[in-house]
Amino acid sequence: MTPLQGIDVETPAGVRGLSPVALNVLVVLMIAGSATLVWLLPRSVLAFMAFQASLLVVYLVPLSVRAKLGYTAVTLGVLMPILGAHNAYYMEVAIQVGIFVALALGLNIVVGLAGLLDLGYVAFYAVGAYCWAIFGSPQAGRLFGSDAFPLGPWWFFLFLGGGLAVAAITGILLGLPVLRLRGDYLAIVTLGFGEVIRVLANNLDKPWNVTNGPRGITPIQRPPLFFDPLLRTMGIQASPFTLYPLYFYFLVLAIVVVVVVVNRRLEGSHVGRSWEAIREDEVAAQAMGVPLVRMKLYAFASGASFAGVMGVVFSAKQLFINPESFTFLESIGVLAMVILGGMGSIPGAIIGASAVTILNLQVLKSLSLWLNELRNAGVTVLGYNLANLPSQFEPAKYERMVFGVILILMMIYRPAGILPARRRKLEAYRQSDAGPDQEPRA
Repeated sequence: MTPLQGIDVETPAGVRGLSPVALNVLVVLMIAGSATLVWLLPRSVLAFMAFQASLLVVYLVPLSVRAKLGYTAVTLGVLMPILGAHNAYYMEVAIQVGIFVALALGLNIVVGLAGLLDLGYVAFYAVGAYCWAIFGSPQAGRLFGSDAFPLGPWWFFLFLGGGLAVAAITGILLGLPVLRLRGDYLAIVTLGFGEVIRVLANNLDKPWNVTNGPRGITPIQRPPLFFDPLLRTMGIQASPFTLYPLYFYFLVLAIVVVVVVVNRRLEGSHVGRSWEAIREDEVAAQAMGVPLVRMKLYAFASGASFAGVMGVVFSAKQLFINPESFTFLESIGVLAMVILGGMGSIPGAIIGASAVTILNLQVLKSLSLWLNELRNAGVTVLGYNLANLPSQFEPAKYERMVFGVILILMMIYRPAGILPARRRKLEAYRQSDAGPDQEPRA
């Protein structure tokens, strides 16, 4: 058995012998069937999870890249907006998944490619969010004593680039003092940096009221509905409450596509190769001529820029932000997404962010709602009346514990992640094949 045969997870064993026509039929049936179930059963979590799983099937089956892109475009660009209009909660889940996918891809550059453990990644997210929140709300008017604020909705698009630039500069400022640090020491410093940003946001309401402190900033301007006149000309009358979820969904989807393309280009460039060399052996990389200072700063700036853009989108979408939106646990959550999916893997970061977000927003909350329904109905299970069950036993309250258990199981049974990078798959296979008392095979 060759090494690649023992670690092939990209193609399910049950579909390897099928013809291309049969594979296309299988994918179409999976997508159409799950979408129909969601339409007929709009409150069914299992139906919506089956629809989301159809995208994973598209990625795993051995089809051409063009066919996979076509199926993905139809699923995300046509079916998902239709189902989201049918059930607004599904659209909210899709937007949150897109936001965390972009964050995971950004952190994947720092942790997965460059091997720099960053526990304060949410700080860049906060910098981007406050960048638009201050100037896109009356807060800037109170700060500068001017009537020119809040800025108009069209400024939002300019601040997408502004949030990217400010977050990238912040990433460089973080990278400069920690260039000589590695491992645990780097993690502690970045953790402190994330907490410094949160504490600053919490206390910069005096002597100059920059962030409005723990009270937060609201209302924040949303981007303009520039297509609304066209819809009205076509005879389509829709309220902003209906249009904005679709608007933010396509905006987040477009940003995620750009982030994936940029990640793919970086991964195959000399910069990406330099990051991988630094991750594998920093001393050897320096000896081979890799400029450590420049490449580490590139990694921090690139990863931070994605978070800054999504921070601007997040503040405009939520209309309100405060320091509690950017806690240390948010950084840990994004790091868990990268580890769960597979460090250094773009598909892994996407599937890890999707799995963790869906587990948090859908699975655990749905289990809690179901348990509350049983409790309110007074259902008896094995002689125990669920009406007496304490509210502390709701699954949604054990979100972090569930994530911890999942990560422990992953480290035991699949240490490279769900969809690891090819190099990590080879390393994991060779180490497991060598045995506990043998050296890994070359």
